[in-house]
Amino acid sequence: TLVMLVFAEITPKTYAALKPERIAFPASVVLKPLQVLLAPLVWLVNGISMIFLRLAGAQTRNSDDDHLSPEELRTVVNEAGGLIPEKHQKMLLNILDLESVTVEDIMIPRNEMVGVDIDDDMDEIMSTLRASQHTRLPVYRGDPNNMLGLLHLRKLSRLLLKEDINKAELMQHTVEPYFVPEGTSLNRQLINFQNARRRIGIVVDEYGDVLGLVTLEDILEEIVGEFTTDLAATSQDIHPQEDGSHVIDGATHLREINRSLDWDLPTGGPRTLNGLILEYLQDIPDANISIRIGDYLIEILQVKDNMVKAAKVRHASQEPDAP
Repeated sequence: TLVMLVFAEITPKTYAALKPERIAFPASVVLKPLQVLLAPLVWLVNGISMIFLRLAGAQTRNSDDDHLSPEELRTVVNEAGGLIPEKHQKMLLNILDLESVTVEDIMIPRNEMVGVDIDDDMDEIMSTLRASQHTRLPVYRGDPNNMLGLLHLRKLSRLLLKEDINKAELMQHTVEPYFVPEGTSLNRQLINFQNARRRIGIVVDEYGDVLGLVTLEDILEEIVGEFTTDLAATSQDIHPQEDGSHVIDGATHLREINRSLDWDLPTGGPRTLNGLILEYLQDIPDANISIRIGDYLIEILQVKDNMVKAAKVRHASQEPDAP
């Protein structure tokens, strides 16, 4: 038994694993004819085994359906170790996460959307267009729910130099809006953007009301990360402090905070820091209240319009008296 185990089992398998091509190619010359020759016998033995398994009440599945599940794929990627660079490994895991993340998790909420109200004065509209940091702006009449279309500023470059531009000319360059239902997963929306040849979509709920705006860049950032070297230093919503804490705008998405600071705030429920605090307290808090959610200490700095506007957040390990 010892000789068979060492010389016929462990040693050849280990050697083949270390030098797969050197062993597999010569072995295939012998194994391929054997596979064809012994196919009837293999089929017979498998058939008898399946009969006994069914009699025992065991559930059997077709070998054609024997594929890796997303959880098994995640395990394979995690166990790859040095075979896959860490950055590529993280990108692969992010791709697997796209199915569980919806457009509401990454969209720009309605109250933060920058758009053009066609009912405004022309001077105000032109000021908005010239000061915009975005290449595409939604155009609506009076209210974002009355969405008219999307305006590509690159197509207006020559038009903006004119002094007598009017609203009719703006509407001629406005394309039909592209609406995205709430609850759409990111992997599905990525394909939808590709099929529709669009880069920006307006997220609507089941009643047709506008919830926010999602872009192709937002989805790509979920895979490859932010397109900046140090988001915490450049973000207008996350301000690092000297004591290691961060003052964060209450409307900031939890996924953005986790990605920016490499934290692990819970993302299974509310999508923003304000929503997380309100869900925990089940009440609208006053300022100068401190709470602890998991490993994170949160001090509420400002409350306005029934929401937390700013809070100071630190990891529990950063407490002054922490060991």
